Amino acid sequence: MATSTPFSGRLALVTGASKGIGAATAKALGAAGAHVVLVGRDVKALEDVEDAIHAAGGSSTIAPLDLTEPDSIARLANAIAGRWDKLDYLVLSAAYLPTLTPVTQIEAPQFNRALNLNVVATQALLSVFDPMLKRADAARVIGLTSSVGAGPRAYWSAYGSTKAAFDNILSCYAQEIEKISNIRVAIVDPGATRTEMRAKAYPGEDPATVKPPEEVADRLMSLLQSDFPTGHRERVDG
Repeated sequence: MATSTPFSGRLALVTGASKGIGAATAKALGAAGAHVVLVGRDVKALEDVEDAIHAAGGSSTIAPLDLTEPDSIARLANAIAGRWDKLDYLVLSAAYLPTLTPVTQIEAPQFNRALNLNVVATQALLSVFDPMLKRADAARVIGLTSSVGAGPRAYWSAYGSTKAAFDNILSCYAQEIEKISNIRVAIVDPGATRTEMRAKAYPGEDPATVKPPEEVADRLMSLLQSDFPTGHRERVDG
């Protein structure tokens, strides 16, 4: 059993919880006492994360679904609202990286999936969980972004443009709820991190030269416990 459970009695929802930063953050939340709802498409990977949480004395619920499927987010919200009254932590880690290519050669199916997951699903998640977040005494929303959202980079337009929109949606939401709720919103750029997405973008890179996802998860845990101003932005440099 974890010896330190500062998040005991809290409910957390983590998207992209099956791998990488999402999985590491979910495990850290579980170890700290939160009940974690694990959202992702890979059932086996979600079960592995859940097993790790339970082995450490924590508790979790897996929610295998594709956030881009019609009504999937509404069904998720209905299921969670039917069991819990409030949501304390929402960590938006799920993202899709299209093939890096010139603007003129972007493949429409990949671009549409990136738009649907990185942008449309983000708005939908904020919309359906806003009431539960507002019922929490100190809710926190953290969205994981990328430097290419703030600074355009050749060949990264399909992904970068969706992250620019992701940042804008979260920033607008932060401003809109600042005076009417206790919700705090932060946008975090994890920087170079040892994930499958990073390996896809930089296939020749030695994974040992970049920080592990647990390092980002540690920073997110500290942030979730802090009284940061809503709209806070930061980069995690290893």
